[in-house]
Amino acid sequence: MKPIKLMSGFMTVGFWTLASRVLGFLREILITAYIGPGPLMDAFVAAFRLPNMFRRFFAEGAFNAAFVPAFAKRLESGDNPQGFAQDAFNWLAASVLVLVALGMIFMPALVWITASGFAGDARFDMAVGYGKIAFPYILCMSLAALFSGVLNATGRFAAAAAAPVLLNIFTCVAMVAGAMLGGAVIDWLIWTIPVAGVAQLALVWIAADRAGIRLRPGLPRPSPEMGKLLRVALPAALAMGVTQINLVVGQLAASDIAGAVSWLFVADRLYQLPLGVIGIAIGIVLLPDLSRRLRADDTTGARNAYSRAGEFSLLFTLPSTAAFIAIPLPLVSVLYERGATTATDTQAIALAVAIYGVGLPAFVLQKVLQPLYFAREDTRSPFRFALVAMVINAGLALGLKPMLGWISPAIAATAAGWAMVALLWLGSLKMGDVARFDQRFWSRSLRITAASAIMGGAVFAVFQTFEPWFYTDSWRYLALLLLIFLGAIVYFSVAQAIGAVRLGDLKSSMRRAR
Repeated sequence: MKPIKLMSGFMTVGFWTLASRVLGFLREILITAYIGPGPLMDAFVAAFRLPNMFRRFFAEGAFNAAFVPAFAKRLESGDNPQGFAQDAFNWLAASVLVLVALGMIFMPALVWITASGFAGDARFDMAVGYGKIAFPYILCMSLAALFSGVLNATGRFAAAAAAPVLLNIFTCVAMVAGAMLGGAVIDWLIWTIPVAGVAQLALVWIAADRAGIRLRPGLPRPSPEMGKLLRVALPAALAMGVTQINLVVGQLAASDIAGAVSWLFVADRLYQLPLGVIGIAIGIVLLPDLSRRLRADDTTGARNAYSRAGEFSLLFTLPSTAAFIAIPLPLVSVLYERGATTATDTQAIALAVAIYGVGLPAFVLQKVLQPLYFAREDTRSPFRFALVAMVINAGLALGLKPMLGWISPAIAATAAGWAMVALLWLGSLKMGDVARFDQRFWSRSLRITAASAIMGGAVFAVFQTFEPWFYTDSWRYLALLLLIFLGAIVYFSVAQAIGAVRLGDLKSSMRRAR
């Protein structure tokens, strides 16, 4: 077996995902500045969430969970991986084309189901119109996910990880152009989304061609392999898309409160930075590696990969959690409070960021635990766990709303995330030693927690001491930059001192990965 370079894969995917998230920050900064929380942004968020929700089902959900392990095994054994990928491509394209057609016809119903609070005001018609423009984006993204799966299974992570950067580049350029030319920025933004989708698909399609997997449009044909893929993919789609479903339920609960959909969206995008860089990188790299090691009966290697992935996730996730809880207000204020975004918006977004921050480790750990199931082509167990998590989320989001108002969806999503982790962990106990973190993981995780808590206390104390600087236009950007820099120094210094991380080990791992 030719092994996937695990640490190198983490770094490659992490780098490009970081670039995408940083540009995503710029995109959200421009949206909040040019459009701002309110009816227009609420309508845009509801419309853009529809293709993203279905993308999680048809793309990241079904194909990362079902297609990648099956394709990786055929690639390892030489069992016609090209033909398998071609059949999957044909069926996926046909299915999503039908979905796009239905979505365009029934767009008013989709908006009503996901944001019924819009009914009776201008946001509803705007969301329907924006939705019809953005919804075809799902076709490009679903096919791009298949090509990305092919590339990931062959150990080529760069093109697939870089593709999402294009959406953020295109939308940022479009909004700036719209503002400079005097047009409606929202129109420039919404029409750019399908164009960016075509560019993303082209990038990974060409990369797959160069990797030797040449797929072309064709008619789908029934086969036992596709029947098995479908049986695995359907429950995986829901299991992997549970976060999106929870977000939609939260949007539904908040949609009758002006600006609340926008506040939750901006807070969600902020905590998506560490989730994307760490959680998604781990999920993308770990799944094909585990699949191939289990195929080769390499139990020791699989357990080591699983434990190092868990350790890597906590190393960068827990300090992010500490920062979101300790200093959400300066983060949100400096990043978003300008133009159409007011101090009232900032306070609301900061509250949601702190609550989502509590759930961040859970959202990342899900990315570590789920590959244990998907590598064995077991998608039914995560499906059942996802159902339980969705019930918890819906119950809390709707049940707490009369008492806590618009913030209840954030509380519900965090609680559901931890419930999902608990269920995944309990279910993995029957898998044996390969699904148990090793002693090094447990030892270092406790030290990582301690280092993160110390860092959180330090940045909170500094913010309290120099708080006026963060609200002075001439100092706010430098003040936040210095605070983040100080936090990083404190965290890694403490982590190194107490043995939470050995920088020498990290460097040697990267050298071995090369």
